[in-house]
Formats: sequence, structure tokens, C-alpha cells
Amino acid sequence: MIRPPNIFLVGPMGAGKSTVGRQLAEALGYEFRDSDQEIQRRTGVDIPTIFEFEGEEGFRKRERGVVEDLAQEEGIVLATGGGVVLTPENRQQLAARGFVIYLHCSPEQQFARTARDRSRPLIDTDDPQQRLRDLMAEREPIYRQVADMVVSTERRGTASVVKEIRRRFEDEEL
Repeated sequence: MIRPPNIFLVGPMGAGKSTVGRQLAEALGYEFRDSDQEIQRRTGVDIPTIFEFEGEEGFRKRERGVVEDLAQEEGIVLATGGGVVLTPENRQQLAARGFVIYLHCSPEQQFARTARDRSRPLIDTDDPQQRLRDLMAEREPIYRQVADMVVSTERRGTASVVKEIRRRFEDEEL
């Protein structure tokens, strides 16, 4: 199997980046990293608190620094936040330092997976389903642009997604 130095998972909230990332890292013998967890570790507060005090702009600035740092490592699978692709510097770092996989799922599937999660400030609205559709409309073209591979997680178990990624690494010349 051809293995890239790093694997970066992008996609919307609820697509399974953290869950798939953990299992993929284990299967490949890589270290798993999560950019949102790293931001929380460095700040000592959760993401909603950062949004409350610094807004999305402050969060994106912190995210950019974390992505820059983590992208310098080797042998990692990095689960990124859903909006990581909005920052051009993040897209450049990810493209230059590893293999980018877009984990895709529909806004309906995202809602089913995130409906009870109170740690997602971007969907803390009166109509979270519409917000997920709006975010997907904005971000989908960027996810596809930065991705080296697109894998659907729609109505699929984690093991199936990991198996597909590993098979495609074996079948494709990276």
C-alpha cells in the first residue's frame, strides 16, 4: 500500500472525520490528531466558549495556527474542523503537506448525527437543518477543490469507510 506522509480529513460537521480518523490512523500505524481538540487543549476552553468570546473570526485565527503547526508533523491522520477550508492558508498547508480526503455526507445525515450535540455553535440556531444546508452549499465546492479523494460516509459504518480508503490507496497511484 502506498502511504502518504500525512492524511488530512476535511468535510462538514457530522461527516465522521474524528471517528474515521481514529480508526484510519490505527489501521495505518499513524498518530491521530484532531484540530478542534488541539485548539481546546491549547486554550483550556471548549469551542462554543471561543465562539462566544472571540466570534468565528477569532476561532478561525486559532484554527489557522493549529493547522500550520500540525501540518508540519509526519505520520498523522488529522481530523479538521468543518470550516478549515474557508481559510486559504489552511488549504495551502493541507495540500502541500499531505493527502486530503473529503468525507462527504448530506445535510440530512449531518443533522441526524449532530442533533443532540450542544458543542456546535454554528448550528445553534432556530433552524439547524437549514443552517447545515447553507453551510454545505458554501463549502462543498471548496471541499472538492482541495480533496485528493472523496469518500461518502452517508449511511455507512466507520469500518466500511476505513476499508474503502485503504483499498483506494492500494488501487490508486498516489
